[in-house]
Amino acid sequence: MKKRKLGNAGLEVSALSLGCMGYGKGRVIDDREEMISVIRYAFEQGVDFFDTAEVYGPWSNEEMVGEAVAPFRDQVKIATKFGWNIDQKTGDHLGGVNSKPAQIRSSVEGSLKRLGTDYIDLSYQHRVDPDVPMEDVAGTVKALMDEGKVRHFGLSEAGANSIRKAHAEQEVTALQSEYSLWTREPEDEIIPLIEQLGIALVPYSPLGKGFLTGKIDSGKKFSDADLRGRIPRFSEEARESNQALIDLLNTIAVRHGATPAQVALAWLMAQKPFIVPLFGTRKKERLDENLGALNVELTADDLDEIEQAAATIKIEGARYPDEILKLSGR
Repeated sequence: MKKRKLGNAGLEVSALSLGCMGYGKGRVIDDREEMISVIRYAFEQGVDFFDTAEVYGPWSNEEMVGEAVAPFRDQVKIATKFGWNIDQKTGDHLGGVNSKPAQIRSSVEGSLKRLGTDYIDLSYQHRVDPDVPMEDVAGTVKALMDEGKVRHFGLSEAGANSIRKAHAEQEVTALQSEYSLWTREPEDEIIPLIEQLGIALVPYSPLGKGFLTGKIDSGKKFSDADLRGRIPRFSEEARESNQALIDLLNTIAVRHGATPAQVALAWLMAQKPFIVPLFGTRKKERLDENLGALNVELTADDLDEIEQAAATIKIEGARYPDEILKLSGR
């Protein structure tokens, strides 16, 4: 397994990370044992960087991940997140964000218990809380690090101003934000900033929530429980227009004997050495396919061709509904 380092602190992880959100977010995970087997299979393939969050469930996902990695806890890095307004006694999601120091402490203590561990390798603030100064958030995490409960501090979907403030108080190891061939906004300001500060990028949805696999056409119907059914970018009209990006990926994929998903992941890793894509899958065969991206070596000519062609493709539709977008980039 190829490795990459996150941040100046030198946290070394597998070059691809497995996101466990899709393994179940309800109070009960019906296929829990099957999903645990997927996590353990990923470890057998060399993946040692796993991502979860307090809010996934809440709580059931962290408990599942903790059970899955228990046999090899000291050989993996676990990332989890705090920052939503969750009742720490009942687990009820009360809506909105909450990064008050007491809430952060309670959340981290709960995560430690659910994960069955003495420390969290990487603790992200899931979304910026506009009512809590970033200096207070970073200061609280710094105290938790001094106590040995957290080893590295991260931010998720934070804007440049929040990143600067947090990093000035406590070194930020990684930023988790959406970034892919069809979500390239971080290139304007965020990536140059974190490169300057020595912060890694862990891009979630590197396959565009499945679209960049080439398996979602304009006729795909989404269930009521599927968030994509509410995302403007996944409207039938937008998917039909955005198919041009899949055609581009297919062209490069055929050249390398690869799949569109593998090319999309390889493109991300080729952008910067401090980028560690975070993908999710419920199937071992898809996990194998995604890990195959590590063997796809895009040439300079490939990257130039992708860049020139992508510049002519206008991606239609917002990446999230407005109520979710407003929580990002602060």
